[in-house]
Amino acid sequence: MKNIAVLTSSRADYGIYKPLLKALKEHKECQLSVIAFGTHLSPFHGHTVNQILEDGFSVDYRINSLLINDDANSISTAVALTSLKFAEFWQNHAQDFDAVFCLGDRYEMFAAVTSGIPYGIKFAHLHGGETTLGAIDNIYRHAISLASHWHFTAHDSFSERIAQIIGSRDRVITVGALGLDNLENLCLLSKEEFFKKWNIDINIPSILITVHPETVDIKHMEQRNDALINALNQLVKKYQLIITMPNADTFGTELRRRILTFREKYVNELKLVENFGTQSYFTCMKYSSFLLGNTSSGIIEAASFQKYVINLGDRQKGRMSGDNVVHVPFGEKLILNAVGQIEKKQQYEGGNIYYQGGAVKKILKEIFR
Repeated sequence: MKNIAVLTSSRADYGIYKPLLKALKEHKECQLSVIAFGTHLSPFHGHTVNQILEDGFSVDYRINSLLINDDANSISTAVALTSLKFAEFWQNHAQDFDAVFCLGDRYEMFAAVTSGIPYGIKFAHLHGGETTLGAIDNIYRHAISLASHWHFTAHDSFSERIAQIIGSRDRVITVGALGLDNLENLCLLSKEEFFKKWNIDINIPSILITVHPETVDIKHMEQRNDALINALNQLVKKYQLIITMPNADTFGTELRRRILTFREKYVNELKLVENFGTQSYFTCMKYSSFLLGNTSSGIIEAASFQKYVINLGDRQKGRMSGDNVVHVPFGEKLILNAVGQIEKKQQYEGGNIYYQGGAVKKILKEIFR
């Protein structure tokens, strides 16, 4: 029997983890522990820890460390506070786990992992080796890789980058994007079920929008927000806009404020959702006309739904993308021109460069060898 823990700090990583969590829960030789922290425990961000419970998983540990503010000093303080909280947690539980899964590049995840280094914890990192030059998360991601024992990547090129970072190919395994395993057995909602659950009529031509702050170039934040809102002010005349709210990133509150103010003008045409959950989010993706924003789901998952994506700005800069992704700087006319290009295209028929299939099986094979 192996004791396996999973660190989950937000709706984003939890949605990716789900097929792995299900497999670990059902594995006869595994005792699973879920460690929830970050925005999962924040009412402001939808208290998404409840989604974990509703999906049938237990939450064995809850570690509160998120601050309300999101200026640079608050983020830095949150990193320190999270490290402090996890220093105590690992002091008491480091010997309890044979492996601890961590995912991605969030500052909370970085803090939880780095505080475990002195305890010799065997971290298993998912989605390492990738590059997002427009976010400080890029630094956190590589730091988590250096602290990890196993590395499960989404593409061979990312495996090569990790090998360069850690100086070894040992335990660096390309498995494809774990989140795409969700799509193999996920039962999506019908349009009628989606309307009943969210009061959103997806029969109306819609754009699925998710925009997060660019946390490297903060000084141009206001200009980017202006460009986005100005473009949306034009697009709302033709499309229903379905916006999932930003992550808890540096100055994310300001972007939220602009979106909420914008909604006051278009109560019927603009739909804001704090947390769709995996099933509803992918249902919305399936029936939307296209995606707009700078979230990794546009880069990684959208191709599996034959959707075109307008990827804004530099947040995902450096991350590999398929032919369905159109990269556009923040600019009202540039965004509208990109929309016009997509409207002339047929449905995307290409493949997904991140899909290999069976990511969960490959991960479990390595962990339980």
